[in-house]
Amino acid sequence: MNAPRNPAIHPELTDALRAAVAGKAAAARTLLADAAAEFGDALAFANSLGAEDVALTELILGAQLPIEIFLLDTGRLPDETYALLAELEARYRTRFKLYFPDAAAVEGYVAAHGIDAFRDSVPLRRACCRVRKLEPLARALAGKQAWITGLRAAQSPTRAGLATREWDAGNGLVKLNPLADWSEAEVWAYIHLRELPYNALHERFYPSIGCAPCTRAISLGEDVRAGRWWWENPDSKECGLHKHQ
Repeated sequence: MNAPRNPAIHPELTDALRAAVAGKAAAARTLLADAAAEFGDALAFANSLGAEDVALTELILGAQLPIEIFLLDTGRLPDETYALLAELEARYRTRFKLYFPDAAAVEGYVAAHGIDAFRDSVPLRRACCRVRKLEPLARALAGKQAWITGLRAAQSPTRAGLATREWDAGNGLVKLNPLADWSEAEVWAYIHLRELPYNALHERFYPSIGCAPCTRAISLGEDVRAGRWWWENPDSKECGLHKHQ
């Protein structure tokens, strides 16, 4: 029996879409190459293993750009995410740098609030993100002058107006968003045209994948971020990694 296919991630590869992807991929590669030349070792790519980050991984490693790639392992990622990590490392014959949350901080949060306290309130959910994501990110970005993300302007209301280059006041460095103007269809067209691996959960209608308990499948037509922290108002649905300035 054939595996189920999510039509949202299998756009028709028309000539127009192929041309759009080719143009945007070329622009993204130029931006990345220029950033590598400008920032050198003080540049890093924060890879969350989402569809956008799979595309960026290929844009960086396919062109053999000297850009550090790191991941934040929150300790609660889906099994499918770890499977993709192993597949990408095998494909590119590399090891990505992983940052884990401070064990004492996680233990303190759980002892004070409970194992799934992030569902009790927005402040407690953000506190969990702070422990599991923000503190490890701060360590990953220590000494850096710029970082690369897979953010797109169309992903959520909180990301409208996103630029390809902006100042990240929260972290005190330049943030580069090479896919800022890419559409969902363009991301998936690039993945299929390059025959790249991607998270198996995408075929099960998970467009945006984070920690397992904070991610669910969505219905066709729903906003791509609807499956993240679905019990919250859309305007609050950020973990703090990407507060739009």
